[in-house]
Amino acid sequence: MLLCRVGSVSWGLGLRSGALRAPALSCRIHRVGTSGDAARFRDTVLLPHTHFPMKLNNQKLLDRELQIQRECGFDQLYTWQRERKAKKEFCLHDGPPYANGDTHVGHALNKILKDVRNRFEVLRGTRVHYVPGWDCHGLPIELKALGQLHAGDLTPLQVRRKAREFAEAAIARQRAAFQRWGIMADWGNCYYSFSGHYEATQLRIFQDMHSKGLVYQDYKPVFWSPSSRTALAEAELEYNSEHLSRSVYATFTLTALPPKLAPSLEALGKVSVLVWTTQPWTIPANQAVCFMPKAQYSLVKRVDSEQLLLVATERIASLTSALGTDLQNVTTFVGSDLEGGVCQHPTISGKEVPLLPANHVTMAKGTGLVHTAPAHGMEDYSVATHFSLPVDCMVDEEGRFNELAGKDLQGQAVLDKGTDTVICMLQAAGALVKEEWCVHSYPYDWRSKTPVLFRPSKQWFINTANLKDKAKESLQKVKVIPESARATLMAKLDGRTYWCISRQRSWGVPIPVFYHRETGEALLNKYTVAHVAKVFEEKGSDSWWVEPLEALLPADVLKKSNAGSVTDYERGEDVLDIWFDSGTSWAAVLHGGSASDPHADVCIEGKDQLGGWFQSSLLTSVAVRNKAPYKALVVHGFVVSEKGDKMSKSLGNVIDPDIVINGGPDPVLSPAYGADVLRWWVAESNVFSDVQIGPKTLNTARDSIYKLRNTLRFMLGNLQGFDPQTQAVDPKHMHYIDQYLLHLLREYSIKVSDAYSEFDSGRVIRLLQAFINRDLSSFYFSIIKDRLYCDAENSLGRRSCQTVLEEILDGVTRSIAPILPHLAEEVYQYAPGHDEGETLFQSGWIKSSSVWRKPGLEEAVEGACAIRDSFLSSIPGRNAVEYDLTVAIEPGLLFELMESLQEEPTSTCSQLTELMMASRTTLREALPRDLPADAITGRGTFLINLEGGVIREESTYNIAAVPISLTRCPRCRRHTAETPDCLCPRCQTVVREAQ
Repeated sequence: MLLCRVGSVSWGLGLRSGALRAPALSCRIHRVGTSGDAARFRDTVLLPHTHFPMKLNNQKLLDRELQIQRECGFDQLYTWQRERKAKKEFCLHDGPPYANGDTHVGHALNKILKDVRNRFEVLRGTRVHYVPGWDCHGLPIELKALGQLHAGDLTPLQVRRKAREFAEAAIARQRAAFQRWGIMADWGNCYYSFSGHYEATQLRIFQDMHSKGLVYQDYKPVFWSPSSRTALAEAELEYNSEHLSRSVYATFTLTALPPKLAPSLEALGKVSVLVWTTQPWTIPANQAVCFMPKAQYSLVKRVDSEQLLLVATERIASLTSALGTDLQNVTTFVGSDLEGGVCQHPTISGKEVPLLPANHVTMAKGTGLVHTAPAHGMEDYSVATHFSLPVDCMVDEEGRFNELAGKDLQGQAVLDKGTDTVICMLQAAGALVKEEWCVHSYPYDWRSKTPVLFRPSKQWFINTANLKDKAKESLQKVKVIPESARATLMAKLDGRTYWCISRQRSWGVPIPVFYHRETGEALLNKYTVAHVAKVFEEKGSDSWWVEPLEALLPADVLKKSNAGSVTDYERGEDVLDIWFDSGTSWAAVLHGGSASDPHADVCIEGKDQLGGWFQSSLLTSVAVRNKAPYKALVVHGFVVSEKGDKMSKSLGNVIDPDIVINGGPDPVLSPAYGADVLRWWVAESNVFSDVQIGPKTLNTARDSIYKLRNTLRFMLGNLQGFDPQTQAVDPKHMHYIDQYLLHLLREYSIKVSDAYSEFDSGRVIRLLQAFINRDLSSFYFSIIKDRLYCDAENSLGRRSCQTVLEEILDGVTRSIAPILPHLAEEVYQYAPGHDEGETLFQSGWIKSSSVWRKPGLEEAVEGACAIRDSFLSSIPGRNAVEYDLTVAIEPGLLFELMESLQEEPTSTCSQLTELMMASRTTLREALPRDLPADAITGRGTFLINLEGGVIREESTYNIAAVPISLTRCPRCRRHTAETPDCLCPRCQTVVREAQ
């Protein structure tokens, strides 16, 4: 019988440049070939075959993802995992997104990060507690709900009804988007800050803090938004570093010299104190001029006008430049010598203001003497409190001067025309020294994007000064990722002296306080709040306006409170700050995780929450129970454009996650990427800094998934018909390279598990790509294709390889599942070894075994790879199968390890030959002396390290490669045939047995 080549068909995967090409197909004939024989022979080459598509684009991709969600029960997974038995519980507390509009890519970044960790926990058998929620109150919702309507034209109930309807519609749209992204959650049991249960819990926290003296009412300056007509908390501000103000240098003439300076200054004539301010509109409210007691001050004379001015000594040089004239130093003295001086108010005739010491005065800017208006600054207010100065408010809720400011100013907007008028008044009084524009950082209302001001009003506050030490102590026990965010959180906490929690709006949780109609005294205690909380739990907070006062303040409550008749009281009109709303979510939600000790294992939010929800949650929890509500915080950055710009509608660079998934009107400009591309973008990004998104990043994510699909498809194709239950090979009987890949898979699974545990999905993707590119495509796949395609179907070598491929496929699929759940479940439907209908997320994490790590295995394969690298580098650009390789190693450990890969001295089908990728390999102790002239030689060393370094041996090896004398087999295309156009012995056997 003669086996000869009469035709061929090639099939390549293109996995690696220079890798083995897929073998040509030959037919078996006796003497003359026929087309029928060719077809029959082609069937003996076991090429990959799978229905798993290499690519899914456009509508097919979208339809497939939705089909996967339905078939694999994405909407049932959370309930399933909550009902199963589990040794561990993992609670990720969802910081509530704001229900004021559609989703944006910032939502995607946040929700997908959370989902990646939750799905990882589900896979490894942990019971996950994750209840999504929404922050439903607040001014932005109220304003959007009202549209062009004015709140003053509607009753509070009408405002609240419109706001609730708006919030509910926004929640429905956001929920649908989150589910489309594949977010696993308790969607049937979400929490909402406008639910009666939530509001009642919030009031109980409020009362607990009030009973401890942490909640109080006071009249003092607060951040006030004229555009919103309400007080604001620090967390509701954003600072505009490009704000433009009209700053002035103005004089306050001394009407009474300081006693210590009077003897030396009386004879000099009129002396004025020079001040500088970026808020000239506050000068009518001035009550004092402050100085630093320990600083040096000077009396200077303007060379151009002989005017005498009091200024800080170290500011003279800067003032000389600012005023454009030389300042001659007349005399110098210490700041404390100014005490007792009195100035004439520059705009109010007959009003005098004192010179007072204050530690907040700095020398960084200005004159070293600070104009002090207690109604319009917290440091100014502190001075007024210490020296019993009046705190007269000359500004109304709309930011206009009121009647106290006088007829010339009344009705003018203080930040606009009012500033112009005050400057004119200073000029008319001869007190204006210089006016100039000043660019500086200034607080803005984060909702209306307009400047705010300090304005005194009667508000409810939380005394954070009494909480800060406990809060900082609690934070020391919290893990913060990245650790650098801890300092920011601490700094924001340190800078918060108080927290204003009352708002003058209708849409929110009413502060449960009643005021005496005559005295204005507040009635608020554990009895009144407990009853109101009970009413809210049953009927919701609308009842504050709906129910008669007797229902909110019944006789038994009045009696317990030692109060008078219900007719003596009226209900308050303020609502609670929405940061207090969301800051009490731990009490309303986390009991589902642990009833005895409600806490979250982790909270994951953006860096803006370092001064927001992270902090309000911490303060309320520490106030009530002296501990933080979370064990760990993960802080991610913001989403920016690919140019690094902040996204805004005005710049036109906002990216809608719905368009990312489903595509836009122009499929070329806005293709449909699907949910997994969005998830890959999140996972791959360095989320601990600002994250870029745009066409380039999305295309890169899509291409990465295409490459991953191709690798998975290769494995699926080569596992066609393989049954792991009956055909798997025991690891101890496997080829060494197969065992080695199981070892690498185990190492990969450990590293991936660690990365997920540390919230580093970017490292997961780097590990995945390195494993696929380096260990699989460039190494293992290029070596095993001959064995997969050309060995007998049931041979030990091929089954060994398939066993490993099935383990790798399973491990890789599970490792990507938290990030790419749609792709993972799709692959699982095609993968062998599990029951039909079973889903990946119900089947657990990567299954690796410690027995995969065999002593000497790593050294044997890596030693052979070191020799192979020397061989391949010696024949650049040539095909390794064209060579006959001789490997010479002196007796020792390395030689013994190579012998385990090739028992006979020379072989064309040993494991060593497979690793070398040559057609024939000879293993001996020394190179032959009679090497042909065209032999290519090389030399190298390999360090063997066994048993943790107990056994160490550096071995030297030599190689010699010569063009092989055998001919190319027309079936496997290796140079292993004895005569031209005839099959090699291995292929002859396989073809013969296939007949």
